Amino acid sequence: MKDPIRVAVTGGAGQIAYSLLFRLGNGEVFGPDQPVILQILEIPQAMEALKGVVMELRDSAQPLVQDIIATDDANEGFKDANWIVLVGGKPRGPGMERADLLAENGKIFVEQGKAINNNAAADVRVVIVANPCNTNALVAKANAPDVPADRWFAMTRLDENRARAQLALKAGTESVAVTRVGIWGNHSTTQFPNFEHMLIDGKPAESVINDREWLEGSFLSTVQKRGAEIIAARGKSSAASAANAALDTIRSLITPTPDGDWFSAAVISDGNPYGVAENLMFSFPLRGDGSGNWEIVSGLELSEYAKNKVKATENELLEEREAVANML
Repeated sequence: MKDPIRVAVTGGAGQIAYSLLFRLGNGEVFGPDQPVILQILEIPQAMEALKGVVMELRDSAQPLVQDIIATDDANEGFKDANWIVLVGGKPRGPGMERADLLAENGKIFVEQGKAINNNAAADVRVVIVANPCNTNALVAKANAPDVPADRWFAMTRLDENRARAQLALKAGTESVAVTRVGIWGNHSTTQFPNFEHMLIDGKPAESVINDREWLEGSFLSTVQKRGAEIIAARGKSSAASAANAALDTIRSLITPTPDGDWFSAAVISDGNPYGVAENLMFSFPLRGDGSGNWEIVSGLELSEYAKNKVKATENELLEEREAVANML
């Protein structure tokens, strides 16, 4: 039997983790013959709820789950972890400004970055789900100087999946027919799902849909604001789809990207081919080699329209970085 992979998940008693943990243990991410050790982290006030989640995990009797560690100690939670999914964070409360949200979450991710730096495995890779995920990732990375910069990923796969679904619905086809779905910039309402490069059944999306007004309007707005629509509809944030996107992100990093396609995640912008300011966690179209290594897809021509959209989301990330400058 293979040696187990240690997977750490924060916010373990929350909705996203509840949708994520059982799927990490059933073999659909790392393979049907790959055992895992789940290391689940929560805040002290939520440890009783986490106890119930652990009971359910044990009652599932998943043969690939070799051990389950539940803790409120980040050093223990991240000990020797190969993969870390940072789900837990402070949600935005009534009347809270984005700067306040950045500051409150920054404190959390300073400490988690330090704990990752001091305890995680040498090959660790970290996916940040908790919002504002791009800048949370930047803060955590800055406080883990021994972890290589290319090991950090802020999740924009949910936006990618949302964009794929909207194009498929509009075109009357299946989501698998939509490829080259690239999300640029921040996981926020400034993100840019660049439809100019997307394909439907191998043809440019613009030629299949032939409705530029819809693409610039309803399509863009729906992808950018989908999270708020879900909260309005169900009274809770998107949990199952967010968990699914986190697992998709990991799968895309451990599976070679098909020729001619790409996936999306926010990575460090240093040395990027599109002139985005350095030292931002910025979402680009990526390709992976199947071993956790990635590269930004280069050579994509950006129209003036696309350049303006990219600049707008870059400016927002620069403002966010300034707001947490004392934590970097």
